[in-house]
Amino acid sequence: MPGTRSTGLFALGGIALAALLTVIGHLEVNDDLSPWALTISDFAVSDRGGVIDVAMVVLALATVALLYGLRRTGPPRAQSGRTTELLLGTWSAGLLLAAVVPTNEPGTAMTTAAYVHRYASVVAFLALPVAGWLLARRPDLAPAARTLRTLVLLSLALAAAMIWSAYPGDRVLIGLAERLLILTEVAVLATVAVIQTRTSAAVGRGARLTPARGASAGALPR
Repeated sequence: MPGTRSTGLFALGGIALAALLTVIGHLEVNDDLSPWALTISDFAVSDRGGVIDVAMVVLALATVALLYGLRRTGPPRAQSGRTTELLLGTWSAGLLLAAVVPTNEPGTAMTTAAYVHRYASVVAFLALPVAGWLLARRPDLAPAARTLRTLVLLSLALAAAMIWSAYPGDRVLIGLAERLLILTEVAVLATVAVIQTRTSAAVGRGARLTPARGASAGALPR
């Protein structure tokens, strides 16, 4: 399925571009901002419409491409398949909403927009691990099932650490916890994309070899 392989490659390219833009966004902000103590949203709000916001949009679009490929390669759609699609769509929508609606400046009072941004991010961060766990049950992703489950469990542990830091922990190392959480969740997407491209390539090779075998068998004397 060359088209499906293309969507996997597109998703990988989008993930790589989003990562690059995020790094650039960290280099362009004020040196007084600490990546260990402040979230990525805090960095993004210092440069509205900047590269970090673009990175979030790119990652959302990469997920949409990945979702399209998953629908083409997966088994007949069952309830779990529809749930997975809904969760991946929720992740993408949360990213887009968080990119468009800014949080508040660090140290200032929370605004309505800031609350929208926060809860859009929270919903996205929670939706992807559940989607990853369901994806690990798909037959076409069996080679990556253990990796996906490991990443999901790690992301849930990091999410718990971030929640602790945000409330009773007085935001200690909340920036570090969030960045590790995002890195782990993006790794879930990248793992699925890699397996998808490999599976599509293998299917394509098998389709080319099958007629050749049939022709050889037909050439044998009866």
